[in-house]
Amino acid sequence: MNEDPSKRRLGRGLAALIGEMDQPVQVNTPAKNVNPDRMVPIEHVSRSPKNPRRHFDEAELQDLASSIRQHGIVQPVVVRTVDGRLEIIAGERRWRAAQLAGLTEIPVIVRDVDDRTALEIAIVENVQRSDLNPLEEALGYEQLIAEHGYTQNDLGEIIGKSRSHVANSLRLLKLPDPVRDMLSAGSLSAGHARALITTSDPSSLARTIVSKGMSVRDAERLAQNDIKSQGMPQLETKSVEKDSDTLALERTLTDALGLDVKINHRGGSGQVRINYRNLEQLEEVCRLLERRG
Repeated sequence: MNEDPSKRRLGRGLAALIGEMDQPVQVNTPAKNVNPDRMVPIEHVSRSPKNPRRHFDEAELQDLASSIRQHGIVQPVVVRTVDGRLEIIAGERRWRAAQLAGLTEIPVIVRDVDDRTALEIAIVENVQRSDLNPLEEALGYEQLIAEHGYTQNDLGEIIGKSRSHVANSLRLLKLPDPVRDMLSAGSLSAGHARALITTSDPSSLARTIVSKGMSVRDAERLAQNDIKSQGMPQLETKSVEKDSDTLALERTLTDALGLDVKINHRGGSGQVRINYRNLEQLEEVCRLLERRG
């Protein structure tokens, strides 16, 4: 299959673009009332409906607003021109805090980019700063795949993460809404949530995990017990009896490959089983094994 050359260059191009975000630029078609010093009325700036970030902690916004009152906005908001208005690409949190601080003008950098690039920049900027919760990150990846045809490998190159990181993020979207809400609120970590994906009642187990303050390892044991109670094949349920070192190795390999890995070890021998769901995942496993060879 031929690879799109534009996607091969995408990671480097975005890195360069983000690296230039603190530099002023000349825009061929500036929005109305954009001053030479890049200060614009705050009411001329609006949020992007496609911003992957949905949750903004009110206490953190208030803290940032207090800092802005004292020191101003240190880093400009990155925007683009859409229908005569300035739409935020990166910096919505700063824009929101500036409104709380009572600012009438904010510094901006205007970029001439299309929808795809704007979404890519928003995701990269938020991921690099750890501003997205795990669900927002996964939804952003899903949006790039659905709307712009990227593979998991493409996304890994764009954001500077491994393909397995992208795959593990996307797996979270299989969870029901109540578990997603806990993930967004921060009461569940991504590690907790991943353990629940193949269980019979993820929502009920998630409530148990939160109420008891379970660790990720405890959550994994709880999930394995649930799978065993549902009468799954013996090969799947033996892991509940495995020692902690074997379970840790399974988790490490699962995270590294982005696929479910099971280890059945007895005495000095055993089996390693890698479960894949489609030919793309099988090809990825083959590619990794061939590269190791």
